[in-house]
Amino acid sequence: MDLRSAFGCHTVPFTREIRLEDLYAMPLFEQVRDGILRAIEKRSSAALIAPAGSGKSTVLRAILERLPDARYVKHYVKCTDIGKRDMCREIARVAGVPSAGSFPALLHHLQEKFEGTLVELGRRPLLVLDEAHDLRPDVLSMLRVVTNFQMDSRLVLSVILAGQPDLATRLSRDDQDAVARRIVHYATLRPLSRDEIARYVEHRITVAGARQSPFDAGALDALFEIGRGNLRATDNLALESLELAAAQKLQVVGAQHVAAARKSLWPS
Repeated sequence: MDLRSAFGCHTVPFTREIRLEDLYAMPLFEQVRDGILRAIEKRSSAALIAPAGSGKSTVLRAILERLPDARYVKHYVKCTDIGKRDMCREIARVAGVPSAGSFPALLHHLQEKFEGTLVELGRRPLLVLDEAHDLRPDVLSMLRVVTNFQMDSRLVLSVILAGQPDLATRLSRDDQDAVARRIVHYATLRPLSRDEIARYVEHRITVAGARQSPFDAGALDALFEIGRGNLRATDNLALESLELAAAQKLQVVGAQHVAAARKSLWPS
């Protein structure tokens, strides 16, 4: 039986395809979001450092949604392990700047673009660098130059660095001190508690259309114990558990389904 039919859902729950208005409202996420928004409002930079699957993308989406297009021009880059010139070209691509020419010329054109956005359009430029833990040290150092306007006397470009804990390790290096000091707000995310996971799971299944949660108490405990409060792991386990229960034509998901889901999702 299709899981949507089995559990009365109009969409498949626990996938990444969820509308902003349907995101789970949790105080921790809201505190992180608001702290980074305050840094951006001051035309400064921020870092969001947390383990994979902890909700960084959710927070970034919420931040970008709160910044009105009338006041901000938002640029998003997913970082990879590439050199300074290639990263500069990638930033230029999303900013609509021609990527030809030497590396110094490209940096100059980027700064002209960001300054023009503020001065001529009256809109604040924002650069989001996601997966920033993959940035090479020399590329990370380049951000000091990108954000330096008029001998460092003007605040023009805000940067959000988002990445896994390796990013904190890189920023703590002596050769990254100049970059680290440009970040005025550091935020992190923790795993959810047992009660938070239970509320999260109920929310996700409810916004997908189910009238009530099919997960019994044992299943919720198993989701927490196996997923360790990680959102992505919980989503994957919950969805696979629903599939297994639906295949058995059951309307209740138990701990045995979560345990079976773990075996099918991860190597033993």
